[in-house]
Amino acid sequence: MKRLRKERGWSQEALADEAGLDRTYISGIERQVKNPTVTVIERVALALQCRLGDLLD
Repeated sequence: MKRLRKERGWSQEALADEAGLDRTYISGIERQVKNPTVTVIERVALALQCRLGDLLD
């Protein structure tokens, strides 16, 4: 997720805004201290315009 976000030149806040999530939650996912639900992963995938599986690798 972090790689895809950075490839787009987005901050964590920009991704959070696009996905309708809190920036601290995005940070937690990237640091692997939060375990997002499939629904959250889907929202992030839609925001990043990537496949759900791209975030699970």
